[in-house]
Amino acid sequence: MNFKRPAITWPDGGWTRRFALKVCIVGAGAVGGFIGARLAAAGDAEVCALARGASLRALQEHGWRLTMNGALLQTPARADHDAVALGVQDLVLVAVKAQSLAGAAKSLAPLIGPHTVVLPAMNGVPWWFCETWSLDSVDPGGVIAAHLPHRAVVGCVVHASVATSEPGWVAHHKGNGLIVGEPAGGKSKRVQDVADLLQRAGFNTSHSADIRYDIWYKLWGNLTMNPVSAMTGATSDRVLADPLVRDFCSAVMLEAAQIGRRIGCVIEQTPEQRHAMAAELGAFKSSMLQDVQAGRSIELDAIVAAVQEIGQRLQLPTPHINALLGLTRLFGRTHGLYPEAVG
Repeated sequence: MNFKRPAITWPDGGWTRRFALKVCIVGAGAVGGFIGARLAAAGDAEVCALARGASLRALQEHGWRLTMNGALLQTPARADHDAVALGVQDLVLVAVKAQSLAGAAKSLAPLIGPHTVVLPAMNGVPWWFCETWSLDSVDPGGVIAAHLPHRAVVGCVVHASVATSEPGWVAHHKGNGLIVGEPAGGKSKRVQDVADLLQRAGFNTSHSADIRYDIWYKLWGNLTMNPVSAMTGATSDRVLADPLVRDFCSAVMLEAAQIGRRIGCVIEQTPEQRHAMAAELGAFKSSMLQDVQAGRSIELDAIVAAVQEIGQRLQLPTPHINALLGLTRLFGRTHGLYPEAVG
């Protein structure tokens, strides 16, 4: 698959400004707005947004707005709630919450042509992660896989801390890294094209030959910090400062590391080494804690339930992961942030 449409390339395959690439941001929240605003400002692509509600109204009225390094970056935005009105894109960057993707995927077909790249910039384990079986925890009934063709997908990991101060307005705190890669591993021309586009927009972009490892490695830290901070309301420094909580997090991470070894995502670090890296970031609020404080549903399935499901499929014991999942699920249901059990 060639990400570059023949109609918009020079003979040597390079993109030109004469014919704009078409990029659509699906989910213009914190991550989607962060990436969309910078792509739009770079001027290498015609950037639009598929949005709804307050985010749609804000984009239509104010355009892309990003506060970064003490300055406001603001550019006009084309935004619509109807994918048909936006048409087929070269790149569809999906930045909705994982629990919302199944619903969103059903409406994305008008954006996806034979050469479109779909780039999910989301937390946790994606639906395509396991080669031989689907994950019921993140794609029950295979809805996402049925609507987003596997051939179109390129993996992505976001290393940045961003938040929305109000609909359509993103504040950048720290981090500027994006990792992209083929789901099956190795390197490709289309992924390099995506990496180059993002690099020109100012991101520190890496073209990974093993994006599954990169996803698992980021998850290894989020797996504990996100739900523990969400339940306790504590910033990361307080989570790590409590020896009992820290030891529990380490036990969860050891179980996840064992699962990683079985699926080819070997993590060489110890939990303590990862804790030390997190401590260097100081006091920060995880994305799940931010969601709890804003009254939004939590991404528990992609971050914790998927890891438990993979462990069960491999018949590996996960008592600490089970406890973490059960406690956070109960917390979420009690506060109306996670769906009640069906049946």
